[in-house]
Amino acid sequence: MREDDEPIVVEQTYNTPIDVVWRAITEIDQMRQWYFENIPSFEPVVGFETQFDVQCEDRHFLHMWKITEVEPLKMIAYDWRYEGYPGDSFVMFELFQQEDVTKLRLTHQTTKSFPKDIPEFERESGVEGWTFFIQKSLKEFVERNKSSSA
Repeated sequence: MREDDEPIVVEQTYNTPIDVVWRAITEIDQMRQWYFENIPSFEPVVGFETQFDVQCEDRHFLHMWKITEVEPLKMIAYDWRYEGYPGDSFVMFELFQQEDVTKLRLTHQTTKSFPKDIPEFERESGVEGWTFFIQKSLKEFVERNKSSSA
């Protein structure tokens, strides 16, 4: 992902109230079920930081997140970097109530280019990953749990 790339934008509509989706993207126990199971902690509070390792083949990617903006039930954004690799980006989850469904727009914008010789840092890899998380994993999670989350 390069700083001159278009941002990655993935949208999905969920057949569930906005508070159910908000909890899924901000509460650690729920995030571990659809997002990254090894997130050690998470708080939707500006300035909060967390980090966790993801292994891909023989490489480790220590994800380093720092919350930069929070508007409860509307938006959360965080700085997203990897220890030991140049590059920086931010991720923003925006929620919109549309009648009896919730729309989520995920934007991942690179602000400082990541190494171009590592496949996991290619834009296509990011598109594929975010499409999986937002349109499959999160969708299945919130729609499966909407009745028990109310």
